Amino acid sequence: MTIKKVLTEGKYPVKIWTNDIERNAEAQLYNMSQIPFIHKHIAVMPDVHWGCGATIGSVIPTKGAIIPAAVGVDLGCGMMAVETNLTAKDLPDSLKEIRSKLESKIPHGRTCVGRSYDPIKDRGLWCNTPKINEQAILKGGLRDRLKGIVGKQDNKPLNRQFDRFHNQLGTLGTGNHFFEICLDKDNKVWVMLHSGSRGIGNSIGSYFIEKAKQDMRKWFINLPDIDLSYFVEGTENFDDYVEAVSWAQDFAQTNREIMMINALEIIKSFFPNFETQREAINCHHNYISKENHYQSNIWVTRKGAIRARKGDLGIIPGSMGARSFIVRGLGNKESFHSCSHGAGRVMSRGEAKRKFSVEDLKEQTLGVECRKDGDVIDEIPAAYKDIEVVMNNQNDLVEIVAELKQILCIKG
Repeated sequence: MTIKKVLTEGKYPVKIWTNDIERNAEAQLYNMSQIPFIHKHIAVMPDVHWGCGATIGSVIPTKGAIIPAAVGVDLGCGMMAVETNLTAKDLPDSLKEIRSKLESKIPHGRTCVGRSYDPIKDRGLWCNTPKINEQAILKGGLRDRLKGIVGKQDNKPLNRQFDRFHNQLGTLGTGNHFFEICLDKDNKVWVMLHSGSRGIGNSIGSYFIEKAKQDMRKWFINLPDIDLSYFVEGTENFDDYVEAVSWAQDFAQTNREIMMINALEIIKSFFPNFETQREAINCHHNYISKENHYQSNIWVTRKGAIRARKGDLGIIPGSMGARSFIVRGLGNKESFHSCSHGAGRVMSRGEAKRKFSVEDLKEQTLGVECRKDGDVIDEIPAAYKDIEVVMNNQNDLVEIVAELKQILCIKG
C-alpha cells in the first residue's frame, strides 16, 4: 500500500499516492470531492499538480454524469513507444543529422497549424500501411461521427477546425509534446512520442466545457467551482459530448500511429537493417472511458493518468533529461486500475523561464541531442518532479518492464 494521504473533508474521500502536493491542488480536489455523483472516491497519482479545470494526475470516477473541464481540452493526449532491433553501437557518434531529418518530416511547434501541408501528398508514407485506413479517417468513419455533432452547432472555431482537422494528422503540436529516441538498460534503441488530438480536440473540449457551464446557469445549479459543470447521462448534450470525445480520442491515437510510422521510415533510411520488435504501446493519459469498478458501470475520467489494469502495458515519461519507463499494470482496485502519466510539473512555464538559463538547460540535458535555447527552457528537467520518487510512490500500481534514457529529443 502506497497511499500517502487521504482527504476526508469532502463528501467523498480523496486517496493520494504522494505527500508532494500543492495546496491549490488540494483545494481543487476538495471541490471535486463535493460533487454528488462521484463513485466511491477520487484517486490521485504521484505526479499530481494543479491544473486548469481539474487537478492533473487525478482519476475521477463518476456515475450518471461527466465533467468536461475535468477531461480538459487535450483530448486523447497520450504516448506511443516501439522497441527496435538497433543497439547503441549501431548509432553514429552524432545524432544531429537524424534529428534534423526527423524535424523536417514530423511537423511540430507553433508553425504546425495544419494549413501548410497535405498529410497524404506531403506526409504520405503512412498511407501505404495496412495499419492506417485513410478513407475511414478523412472521408468515412471518424469524419462522419463528428460531422453529425458539428452540424448541430453554430460555433465558428469548432467548424473551422473541423474543415482542416485532417491536415493535422501526423503532427506533434506544441508544449510538452515530444518525440524521442531512447536507450534501455541493455542499450536497445526505443522510439517514443507524446501527442494528442491537436487543434480539433482543443476546440471540441473548449466548446463542450462552455456548453456545460451554460447548462448549470440555465438550471440554477450552484457548484463549488464553475469548472465542475457537468452533463447528465441520458441528455442530448451528454450523448453529443461522449461521441465527440470518443472521436477525438480515436483521432489522437491515429495521429500518434501516423507520426510513428513516418518516424520509423526515416530512421530506417539511416539503418537499412532496422526493424521493430514487440507490439507497439499506444496509450491515452487524458480521456474518458466506460468501465466497471466496485461492481458498478461508471465513467472514469483520467486527467493525466494511464490505465493500469493487471497486465496493461503503459508509458510513464520523465523529462527531457530524466529516465522514462515502460510499465505493466498491477490492477490496483483503489486507483481504479490507474497510474501516473509522467513526472508532473513542480513549477509553471513562466516560473521556469524566470528561474533558469540556457546554460542550466544545457547542463541538465547533457548527452541529449536536442534544442538547447530559450524557447524550450520551460521544459527544463528541473521544472518537473523527480521521476524516481514518482515511480517509488506507485510500486503498488505498476511494475517496471524497461527503463529508458533519451539520447535524442524533439520538443513541440
